[in-house]
Amino acid sequence: MDGMLSQEEINALLGGLTEESAPAASSVDDELSPEEKDVLGEISNICMGTAATTLYSLVNQKVSISTPKVACCSWDDLAKEYGLPCVFINIAYVEGIQGNNLLILMEDDVKIITDLMMGGDGTNLVDVLSDLHLSAICEAMNQMMGSAATSMSSMLNRKIDISPPEAERLELGADQLGSVVERFRGQSFVKVSLKMEIGDLVDSNIMQLYPIDFAKELHQAFASSLGGTSEPEPAPQPQPTPAPQPQAQSTPQPQPAAAPQMQPQMQPQMQPYGQMPYGYAPPMQDVNVQPVQFQSFAPGVNPITQQENIDLIMDVPLEVTVELGRTKMSIKEILEFAPGTIVELDKIAGEPIDVLVNGKMVAKGEVVVIEESFGIRITDIVKTKMI
Repeated sequence: MDGMLSQEEINALLGGLTEESAPAASSVDDELSPEEKDVLGEISNICMGTAATTLYSLVNQKVSISTPKVACCSWDDLAKEYGLPCVFINIAYVEGIQGNNLLILMEDDVKIITDLMMGGDGTNLVDVLSDLHLSAICEAMNQMMGSAATSMSSMLNRKIDISPPEAERLELGADQLGSVVERFRGQSFVKVSLKMEIGDLVDSNIMQLYPIDFAKELHQAFASSLGGTSEPEPAPQPQPTPAPQPQAQSTPQPQPAAAPQMQPQMQPQMQPYGQMPYGYAPPMQDVNVQPVQFQSFAPGVNPITQQENIDLIMDVPLEVTVELGRTKMSIKEILEFAPGTIVELDKIAGEPIDVLVNGKMVAKGEVVVIEESFGIRITDIVKTKMI
């Protein structure tokens, strides 16, 4: 039996191997404190509430976004949870704070939103997302996150600005990722999950991904903005009120004997600036009071009829605009523009065109050609009532 291991030795070796080979617990959740997670959830809640109002104006449907859920995750965990085709939208913050925010939307949700933006009813969906649909969702996210940046500016007391969003359609579990998503591979994120409802058409989840460093920067900016409001409190420390105390002792006015002893005890409590100590009466001063006399107005003087010096404003430049006509079109019709497209205006052929000065119509006229340039011949002056 030389060279053979006993059962006890085999069990000891297997037990040591099991302990050594057990993977360490993931420390992703420990990278942010509960306070930091709460702050990020509150920021996302306020920003996405504003963004939902903006999305409502774009799709003309009721938009509801629920309270966010904040958690930390790695890219591998995210890829295992979401394997369906998704649309990734990268928003870069370029002023006020520096960092990236990655939005993840389901492909079907993007199809419905873009169809609503183009004048559809949300049911006429395409099979494959085109560059036109990606451009439309980028414009929607640009307006949504722009309004969210405005809300963030009021929270952080600084100007926040974003760059135009970038969008890609990818699968999280795919081996090859696009340029937008490739820069985030291998990082740890703060995942903010929100439930989004758009009328009766969309009932899904959207996600916001913040890199850990950017999430900590947001928390620090939020904490500093709160700390900045409490700095002016020590300002009322100077107190000029104890100065009149010797005069109060020398005046013949009767004072209680305990009053001088109470004043030093109450001095530490008299923090508000300009407030007199208890029991102190300011000395009376003689004031000369006289009735006010107003100058009478000369009869017959009317400032409106006086001569105005209009020469003072003769050199002020004004913007003159000649308007041929107007029309209203939907986004779908505008996106179908091509060379040769004819846009019908609300003016009839031969009808006088409007001449506007600083946006106010002052005359009507007709188009003429002067050598190689267009001109306008005034045919009628619009008379307005002067106030």
